[in-house]
Amino acid sequence: MTSPANRDEYRKVLEKVIEAKAEGRQPSKPSTEDKELGGQVVDLMAALQESVRKAQAARGEDAGDAEVHEMPTAKKTAPAKKPARRQRGA
Repeated sequence: MTSPANRDEYRKVLEKVIEAKAEGRQPSKPSTEDKELGGQVVDLMAALQESVRKAQAARGEDAGDAEVHEMPTAKKTAPAKKPARRQRGA
């Protein structure tokens, strides 16, 4: 979602672009140097693993590594044959 501050900033920049075009000049490119580009980078896999460990601990399960088993390969069978279509009389 966009916050009201972001919408206000967008509106200000958009108004400057409209004014420049109305005056017949090329609008300037907005500068990103002035803005703080902060934010938190989250390791999603680590967050998921931590969440699973906490859930297992809450249920009283062993929080150790899970066993990995090979999945059996599905035996492929040929599709059932359909009878040939009848030809309509000419």
